Order: sequence, then C-alpha cells, then structure tokens
Amino acid sequence: MKSLFKCSIYLGLSAALFVVVTQEAISQNRSSGKSFATRSEVLAQNGMACTSHPLSTQVALDILKQGGNAIDAAIAANAMEGVVEPHVNGIGGDLFAIIWDAKTQKLYGLNASGRSPHSLTMQHFKDQNLEYIPALGPLAVSVPGCVDGWYEMHQTFGKMEMANILAPAIKYAKEGFPVADELSQSIGTKRYDEYPEFREHFSIDGNIPKKGDILKRPDLANTLQKIANGGRDAFYKGEIAKTIDQYMKENGGFLSLKDLADHRSEWIDPVSTTYRGYEVWELPPNGQGIAVLQMLNLLEAYDFTDIPFGSPEHIHLFTEAKKLAYEDRAKFYADPEFNKIPVSTLISKDYADERRKLISRQQAGANFEAGNPGLKDGDTIYLTVADKEGNIVSLIQSNYMGFGSGMVPKGLGFMLQNRGALFNLNEGEFNTYEPNKRPFHTIIPAFVTLDGLPFFSFGVMGGSFQPLGHVQILMNMIDFGMNIQEAGDAPRFDHQGSSEPTGENSQGVGIITMEVGFPNETVKALYSMGHRFGYAPTHVYGGYQGIRYDPVNKVYYGASESRKDGHAAGY
Repeated sequence: MKSLFKCSIYLGLSAALFVVVTQEAISQNRSSGKSFATRSEVLAQNGMACTSHPLSTQVALDILKQGGNAIDAAIAANAMEGVVEPHVNGIGGDLFAIIWDAKTQKLYGLNASGRSPHSLTMQHFKDQNLEYIPALGPLAVSVPGCVDGWYEMHQTFGKMEMANILAPAIKYAKEGFPVADELSQSIGTKRYDEYPEFREHFSIDGNIPKKGDILKRPDLANTLQKIANGGRDAFYKGEIAKTIDQYMKENGGFLSLKDLADHRSEWIDPVSTTYRGYEVWELPPNGQGIAVLQMLNLLEAYDFTDIPFGSPEHIHLFTEAKKLAYEDRAKFYADPEFNKIPVSTLISKDYADERRKLISRQQAGANFEAGNPGLKDGDTIYLTVADKEGNIVSLIQSNYMGFGSGMVPKGLGFMLQNRGALFNLNEGEFNTYEPNKRPFHTIIPAFVTLDGLPFFSFGVMGGSFQPLGHVQILMNMIDFGMNIQEAGDAPRFDHQGSSEPTGENSQGVGIITMEVGFPNETVKALYSMGHRFGYAPTHVYGGYQGIRYDPVNKVYYGASESRKDGHAAGY
C-alpha cells in the first residue's frame, strides 16, 4: 500500500523572502512495514557482487564461479565498467581500494592515484594568467593509476590469470553491448564537441547511440588485450605509453612517457574511528575519507534514540558536523608526500570534543567553506565483491568529471582523466599545484568491522557528497535500525557551503538540498533555525553499493542503488 504526503523545498533568497516548491512524494509501505525499501536485500553464501551496472555484476559472479576470488572478480567488474560505463570510469582514471584478506584477517588499503606531469610547472599557469586549472584539455591530465592498481591488487591477492580476468571486458568491447539511458545521454552532451576523437569513438556510424543500440569499442578491446598479454608495463612503458606521450605532445599536453614509466601505486594502512562500537575504516589523504571519521566522532555524542530519522534535529546536527569537518578538509587534505597532515589528531575523539563546542543545537552556524568549487562534481563507479573464502573488496574508480579531460589518444579507445583540475593555484596551500604531485581526491571506498571481523563493505559515489553519503548510510543502519537496502533507499540530503551570505543573519550558512521524502515540518523548522535551502538533481546524491557479512550463518547481504542501474547479485 502507498501513502502520499507533501514535501516542501525552500529556496532561500533572504531572511524574509523565500519560494516554496511543493511536490508529491510516495512513501513505500510494503508488507514488511518498512518505509524506504524499494526492494529486498540479496542473500547468498558463496559470493556476492554489487556494482552500478548489471552486466558488470554478472561478470564478477562469472569470475567467482570459475574459481577466481573477490580480488579477481573486482578487477574483472571494474574492467567491464570501463566498457559499459565510460562516462564515469575507465583505464584513463584512478583507483582506490580497501581489501579484507581472509588469510591474514587484516584490512589493506591501496592508493592507485596518479601524479601530475614532471614538466608542467606553476610558472606555466602564471604565464597563461590562469586562476584555476581548466577541466577540459591537456592541463588537467594526470597519470592514470587504474591499470597499475589492478596489477598491484592481483600480484598481492589475486588467483586467476589476468588474461582470464580481463577476457569478459575484452569480449564485450569487441562484440558490443546494449547502451543504457545514462550512457546515451552522456554521449549526447555537447561538453566534448571540440574533441573529434570523442565523437569518432563513441558514435555509431556518426550518430549518437540511443538506448538499446549495440555499441562496439574495438580500440578499447585492443588496448585491454595488450594489457592482458603484456601486463602493467604494456600500459606504462610499452606501445600504449608511447602513443599517449606522442598524443599529448601533439595536443599541447605535458604528460610524458617518463611520467607513466615512473608511476607507482602505494599500499597504505586504512585509518579508523569507532561509532557506537562499530569500527569504521577509510583511507587517509590525498582522499577525503577521513571527513567521514571526523563527522562520526562529532555525531557520536548525540543520542539518536530520541532523535527520529528526518527530524529537524537529525538534519541540523548532521549539517553542523559536516561544516566543521569540511573546514579541515579544505585546509589539510592533500598529498601527504608534500605536506605534514595531522591525520591522527583530526580523527581523534579529543579533537572532536573540542570542535563540537562550536555546534549550537538551536541555530545554524556560519560556514565559510574554502576550496575548489569543482569539488561538488565528479562521476565515479563504486563496486564491492565478496567470495566464499571470506575475501571482500571495496573499490572505487573514476575519470573525475564525466568521461574525463576530452583527450582520447588515437587508437586506444579511452579518455584520459581530468583529476588534475582538483589542484588549486593558490601558492602555499596544501593542495597547491606542484609537479609529480597527487591531487586532492574525492573518491573513497569504505569498510566497517565489528569485534575484529568484517561487517560491512560499502561506498557512495558522488564528488564532494561522498563523505555525507557514507555517514548517512551508517547512521541509517546504526542509529535508525535500517537494513542495508533500506539505508540506501532512504531519502538523502546534501549541504554545499557558500562564501556568500544567503540571508540577513545567515553569514554564509550554505545551502541544504533534500530529496523528496522529508516532512514539510522538518523543512520549516530548519528554516527557522537559520538554514537555507536549494534544489539539486538526483545524481548529486550519489550511487551506493554495499555488502554486509553475517559471520554466524556465513551469509552475505547485498544492496544496490535504486536511483541508478545498480545491481546486487550472489550465488
């Protein structure tokens, strides 16, 4: 049975003037009585895969059934994602992963993000009178770390031959796959009109493919086959690298054969905090994962047994915690090889206790969030895979904005990322551009353990929203008692900072945007507390995948994003 209620969204114009937009919202009321579940969790014992595309999920399961482990299946799924969802990821981008190894009973973190070109200096941007790095074109291109990330994972934990792991993606790229709505719309964007290689590669007889059309990607198939045959050096030192080097030279770029040959991924220790007995793990900077830990530390002091989901106090406290964490994010999160980042202090309980004193339970605090305004953007895939031995992979991979930089080296079949656009050009800051430096990263995988055992592998793609998505999922489960599918289906809300005042007394409190599904009374109460509201499209709220493990019955529970084409399946 379905129930209807009204939800109002306030667009803040001043303290006295606002516009009200009224929408009808449908709340699920299934036989289970759960409000937010669009579908049930998927349960299986032998293996589970949750990705943002059904074909990628099936490829992962096929690898598991053929005797591969979760690491093999995650690589195969990521390769497949690069074929069927090139508008959000691919081998021209970067990768991060957290891996639970069943043999050692430990978590391992992998930072497979690339660095800026050696030969591109700050002086070049000064000579061009640039205030920021353009997102399109050669200046935003950094070394693609994805392929090296695959081989690091495989060398350390893999089981099957890489040729077999990459075979499904090669087959689909060569023989074709049916185009989904989201890809068709993305190919149709005019963003890349000035890049002829883009249209040539992603068209069918010169036309934009429509939903259901069969798109073949023979150049990508050939590139993946060379990687399968020659290993990671085929990409970073061989013919592929030489093609990239020549292409960049011909198109005003700086990424070189030396940059590619010098690239290395880094195994790192995940960092954690506890939240009501659960240990939540993220990767340290150059990513933004520790913002999740900072927010959880701030929120843990509040008793949410008396604060309902979607209530004014829930959203107010969450938003105020986000503001404080993101001030630190803007100042400190960057490449640790170039900066001394106080990670242990930032994620400590004592630090949270001090910062929490700035939060008022009655009034929205001023927020002057610094940083690159492009952080709110970002197109990404997240996937998680588990196998019957108990290995679990939490993996995220991205080109950054859309397909990436617009730069498609001829004959290779993929676009180079534009992650370098996340550097800033303000000298003396942590994330200031320097040669051979990793930019600040938005993509973050996550993991939760309980009593030293794996409990939950998950991620929420979506640019700067990702830490907010992580915290909302965890609060939905831990504080509000939702299962992992309900936790993803529940309506989400976002907060974007603003340096411009949005009301007479607001002093730049920023803007809250909310999905349809929150009570009208909540919005009114938050407005009276000084919060201001705006509108954001659905994709801003990210894409979620998650696997929970029950160690007693040895059962995996899978969940997938209902807002996108996500698919959870097991066997």
